[in-house]
Amino acid sequence: MAASFLALGDSYTIGEGVDVQLRWPAQLATRLREEGHSFDPVDVIATTGWTTDELAGALQGAQLRDHYDLVSLLIGVNNQYRGRDLENYRIECAGLIDFAIGKANGRAQRVMVLSIPDWGVTPFAAAQGADAERVAAHIDHFNAIARELSIARGTAWIDVTDISRGAGRDMLTEDGLHPSAEQYALWAERVLPAARAVLGQPA
Repeated sequence: MAASFLALGDSYTIGEGVDVQLRWPAQLATRLREEGHSFDPVDVIATTGWTTDELAGALQGAQLRDHYDLVSLLIGVNNQYRGRDLENYRIECAGLIDFAIGKANGRAQRVMVLSIPDWGVTPFAAAQGADAERVAAHIDHFNAIARELSIARGTAWIDVTDISRGAGRDMLTEDGLHPSAEQYALWAERVLPAARAVLGQPA
């Protein structure tokens, strides 16, 4: 039976500016297929600009399977960008992680929570006059909350922020803000071990 994958998030999950097959969840599924796993097309619930509450609202009416073999969550950059409260993020992120675990049939180890990349190092941020150090500090605060919630619930925590600040820093789409397919490939590589651990050896 083919494995199923639900990816939840915002522009970083829907892959703003890249081809559908080059989003990081799609690249991850492709890598797993190459290793012998049978995979259905990835179900993606994500829209550019979404905050935690907007994702939660969209999930209420979404037509989804009862359960998935893998579920990913990457959300919060727009909370930070809009100056949203950290404690509010804690509450809403916790609810989304719990939703993800429910969609993984209660198997927390099948949920992968990704860190928020750092948009403050991008040309877009520079053009906006953003204070890169301030943005980095804020994103670190949001990520600390998501990491704490993830670990407490037993989900996989996967940090891609260092990629956005390092090897992937210049791998961007034409908007000078969103990751390119090349940067998403680095993300998929980072996520791959956690997915392998869950799926085991291909049949």
